[in-house]
Amino acid sequence: MAKTATELGEAYAMKGPALELGSVVLEGTAHPDARVRMPLSMLNRHGLVAGATGTGKTKTLQLMAEQMSAAGIPVFLADIKGDVSGVAAPGADTERVRERATQTGTAWAPTGFPAEFLSLGGLGAGLPVRASMTSFGPLLLSKVLGLNETQESSLGLVFHFADKAGLPLLDLKDLRAVINHLVSDEGKGDLAGLGGLSKATAGVILRELVGLEDQGGDVFFGEPEFDTADLMRVTPEGKGVLSVMGLAAVQDKPELFSTFLLWLLADLFQDLPEVGDVEQPKLVFFFDEAHLLFDDASEAFLDAIARTVRLIRSKGVGVFFVTQTPKDVPSEVLAQLGNRVQHALRAFTPDDAKALKATVGTFPASEAYDVSELLTSMGIGEAAVTILSERGAPTPVVWTMMRPPASSMAPLDPATLASMVNASPLLPDYAVAVDRDSAYERLLARVAPPSPPAPVEPQQRAPEQPPRPDPGDGEGERGALSGILGSPVFQSFARSAASAAGREITRSLFGTARRSRPRRRSSGGW
Repeated sequence: MAKTATELGEAYAMKGPALELGSVVLEGTAHPDARVRMPLSMLNRHGLVAGATGTGKTKTLQLMAEQMSAAGIPVFLADIKGDVSGVAAPGADTERVRERATQTGTAWAPTGFPAEFLSLGGLGAGLPVRASMTSFGPLLLSKVLGLNETQESSLGLVFHFADKAGLPLLDLKDLRAVINHLVSDEGKGDLAGLGGLSKATAGVILRELVGLEDQGGDVFFGEPEFDTADLMRVTPEGKGVLSVMGLAAVQDKPELFSTFLLWLLADLFQDLPEVGDVEQPKLVFFFDEAHLLFDDASEAFLDAIARTVRLIRSKGVGVFFVTQTPKDVPSEVLAQLGNRVQHALRAFTPDDAKALKATVGTFPASEAYDVSELLTSMGIGEAAVTILSERGAPTPVVWTMMRPPASSMAPLDPATLASMVNASPLLPDYAVAVDRDSAYERLLARVAPPSPPAPVEPQQRAPEQPPRPDPGDGEGERGALSGILGSPVFQSFARSAASAAGREITRSLFGTARRSRPRRRSSGGW
C-alpha cells in the first residue's frame, strides 16, 4: 500500500530537537505540513551527503550547519570552491527564496552565523593551519607523498628513531635532516636492529619531499601547530562557531588537503574523552570531496579510517562525508553512516548507470517511490532522505524539498572576509610561523666544530662577589635556586629528562602523535 505524504511526514516527526531539512514531495507536489527532520541526538551516528555536481550539496551543508550553530553545536566545514563563506552573512530576500520557503513551510529570515575562517598554511584567506611533522605522523605523510607499502614502512622507522632519540620533527627540513643522518656513516647503525634504511628508499622519500616543497607544501608543516580544541567553540550567546576552511587555493593538491582534514579528525579522536550517547554532539565535521581520501589508499589506511569513524561517535563527534555517490565510500565506512541525504545523480554513461544501480542498492526498499527513477529525476535542491529516528531505526526514503539557507548563498566579498580574519581572537596564536630548535638544529650541532674558548685578558681580576644574602630575607632562597639550576648536575639531569620526554611519544591509529599542548588563548572574542 502506497504511503501518503502525511504518513511519510509522521516517520520524521521527532519529539526532541532536530534539524529541519524540508518538506515531503509526493507525485511531484511539495507538502509543507509534512516536515522532514533529523534528530540532533543521532548526528553522531554520522552521515552522507551525496549527489552530482550542481545538484545542491553545498547548500544542504550550509542549511544543516547554520541550524547546528543555532542549536549550540560547533561545526567544521571544508570549503573547496569558496562558496561556503556566506554563512557569516545574512541571506538575500529574493523571489526564489520566498517561493522555496513557502514550499517547505519555512518562516524564513535572513541570518548570519558566527564563523572562523581557516586556511592550510596561510594559502588563501583565513588563519594558517599547520601541523608539525611529528604529530602528522608517517602514515598520513606516506599518503600525501604517494609512497608504496615498503617506503611507508621505512618512513615509519625514521619517525620511530626520531621519537626515541628526542629529535622533534617540526617541518620538512627536520625530516630531511634525520633521513640524511640515518643513511650517513655516522647514523646508519642507529636502525641496524630494526632492518635499517636503504639509500635507495631514502632517496625516493627525499625526492618526494623536495617535490612537496617545490609545490609549496613546506608552509603546511611547522609551528604554531593548530589546536583542534579551537574547532569546538561556542559564543557567549550559545551559538556554535562554524569553522570554515577555505581550500580553493590548494585545489590542485587534493591528496594533501584531504589528508590534512583527516589529521584534524584523528587529532580530535586522540584528545577527546569518551562521553557515550549525548543529546547533541560536541562537534559535527563535514568531510568534503571524501572520495579523494579513499583513492589509492592502502588497506591499513582504510582500516584506520573505518575504526576512527566507528569509535569517534562515543566521543561526541559526528562525521558527514560529502561526495558524488555512495560508491566513493568504502563499504566498511558506508555501513556506519546512518543519515543519508542523496541529491540527484546523472546516468549519461555506462559507468554512471553502474553507479546509480549501486546507489539504489544502499537505500531501504520504498513503497512510495521508485528509487532508481527518483534519483535521476529530482531537481536542484531536492534530495532522497533516509535517517535514523530517535530510537535508532532507519526511516523510510522520502523525496524532500530542501529548505533555503538563512545565510547568504553567495561568497563573502574579499574585503569583508579579510576584515573578519583580522578581527579573529585566534589571530595572535597562529598568524606568525615559528622555527624553534628541532631535529635539524640538533643534528647540525653534532657535526659542528666546537667553539674555541674565549681568550682571557692578562691580569684580569675576578669580579667582586656580592655579599651573601641573609637566608631569612627571601633573596637567599632565590639565590640558592639559581645556583641549583645553573649547576652542571642539574643541567645534565634536565637534558636527560627532556630526552626521556621525547621518547614517550605514542601514536594513534593513523600514526599521529599524542602530545601535550598548552592552551594559547588570547584575550577577547569568543
